[in-house]
Amino acid sequence: MADLKYYDVIQKPIVTEKSMELMGEKVYTFQVHPESTKPMIKEAVEKMFEGTKVRRVNTMNCPGKKKRRGTVVGRTAKTKKAMVFLTEDSKEIEIFEGL
Repeated sequence: MADLKYYDVIQKPIVTEKSMELMGEKVYTFQVHPESTKPMIKEAVEKMFEGTKVRRVNTMNCPGKKKRRGTVVGRTAKTKKAMVFLTEDSKEIEIFEGL
C-alpha cells in the first residue's frame, strides 16, 4: 500500500443534487484515493477542516467503465467515493458553504 499523507487522501468534493441535499444533514461526499481506508479518511477530514468531528465514514469502490475507440477497447480509471457523516456539534465544512 502506498504511503499516503492526509492531504493525499481527499482528491475532490463530489457536487451532485443528491449530495447537496445530504449536506443539510451534515453528510459530505468526496472522491478519495483508491487505496485509502476509513480511518485514513476520517483523519484527513478532521485535519484538513478545522473544528470538524467525524461520526462515521461510508466508502464505495467504483470500477472503471469500458470505453471503445475504434477497435481498441479499454477501461477508465477506477475511483473511490466516501460519504463522511459529521457529529451534531461539529462545525460545517467551508468549501460547501457558498454552493
